[in-house]
Amino acid sequence: RGEPSARAPPTREGNRDTRSAMGRGSNEQRKRTNGEAGSGSGSGSGSADPKKAFTDLGVCSALAEGCLALGWKSPTDIQRQAVPQLIDGKDVIGLAQTGSGKTGAFALPILQELLDKPQPFFALVLSPTRELAIQIAEQFEALGVTIGLKSVVLVGGVDMMAQSIALGRRPHVIVGTPGRVVDHLSNTKGFNLNKLKHLVLDEADRLLNMDFEQEIDQILKVIPRDRRTQLFSATMTSKVQKLQRACLKNPVRVEICSKYSTVDTLRQQYLFIPAKFKECYLVYALTELSGSTAVIFTRTCDGARRNALLLRNLGFASIPIHGNMSQAKRIGSLNKFKSGDRNILVATDVASRGLDIPSVDMVINYDVPLNPKDYVHRVGRTARAGRSGRSLTLVTQYDVEMFQKIEHLIGKKMENFETQEEAVLVLQERTSEASRLASMQMRETDSRKGRKRSAKNLDDDDTNDQEHRAELGLRYVKSRKSRK
Repeated sequence: RGEPSARAPPTREGNRDTRSAMGRGSNEQRKRTNGEAGSGSGSGSGSADPKKAFTDLGVCSALAEGCLALGWKSPTDIQRQAVPQLIDGKDVIGLAQTGSGKTGAFALPILQELLDKPQPFFALVLSPTRELAIQIAEQFEALGVTIGLKSVVLVGGVDMMAQSIALGRRPHVIVGTPGRVVDHLSNTKGFNLNKLKHLVLDEADRLLNMDFEQEIDQILKVIPRDRRTQLFSATMTSKVQKLQRACLKNPVRVEICSKYSTVDTLRQQYLFIPAKFKECYLVYALTELSGSTAVIFTRTCDGARRNALLLRNLGFASIPIHGNMSQAKRIGSLNKFKSGDRNILVATDVASRGLDIPSVDMVINYDVPLNPKDYVHRVGRTARAGRSGRSLTLVTQYDVEMFQKIEHLIGKKMENFETQEEAVLVLQERTSEASRLASMQMRETDSRKGRKRSAKNLDDDDTNDQEHRAELGLRYVKSRKSRK
């Protein structure tokens, strides 16, 4: 319940000998860690010795090296304030805007204590979505590679037996969605959290908005009262306050951002356009800003499918991610985008919180979000960790009121995105044809799925065949005629 239908990749495991692995790391592992490049979540001016910036917080030398291997040059604000408190053994509630480095803030203290007192089922991290759970586990593993960390991801869409086998290897850290964690607590023989030391509730406001209260309550009933709890959220809602009172003991409140806001390094622009030319202006903006990596947000799954196909028909390297895709395809889309194989990700709000895609240059709001707060989460995909970024919101005659609410919420007036009308009109005919073809492709794909037939080349999730893309319109029309 509340989780997108999806499938997760297999879990990873480290050294089987837990105690010896936690005490030392092999030379090969150290070389691999130090050789990794990462954009990381660190920001700030840094220091003469970047490693010292983390050790000054109380982080041990081995983990500080892991931070540097990930490209974290210095701690973020949330890390500076939360890490020392957590290392001192206090419960923490952290309020910070997206992209602030929250994962590092709770992962480093957990790994440090685990290094001193290794045990299986040491920490449980609850996440609202499967993609975020996978990402959190990846950061834990990257930071803990030199100490033989074992982790498991428990999310829906994966065979329970495969996850039960992974749990049988007794991992140190469990990252999962509440529903699947409860499933394993109820059905997996020998699995319990009776000795759990750390509970982390990440994106707590979203966990509660997705109606996970019942599952969280079930988990709280079966874990020790004598534990450490960390709660991280973008906002302090009434539900979050209630959860805080229920599961945290005298927490230290770390607040980086007291209200919804956007970072100063984000250039926010808008484009006021007629609704009937919306697709044309999207193509114009992408053409003007060619070479940039972009996330385009739509309001619906069909909108994401359609725009990804439209752009692909025009030669853009676009790929969709939305809630109606299988887990394998969603993870595949995300990985292709992160690797640079595709530079445009067309997404619904399923991807707008928690996913750290560090190289995004631009966010385009193709549809103005109905909830102004979702705007902040969307544009949080760019200008992360001190980097610069740009956002562009397409505003039609029907969106003016919602757009004004967004400006009121963030306390800023957006600047107008300058256009050349003649250049836009030149694109109209090509865009209309690509749009027509995208509609045909969607109907064909849906028809084939309805008949339970393969839609290999016409599947709107992705197209790898360059020749197919070049001849798409002609081949498609011929196939329609042949069936008639």
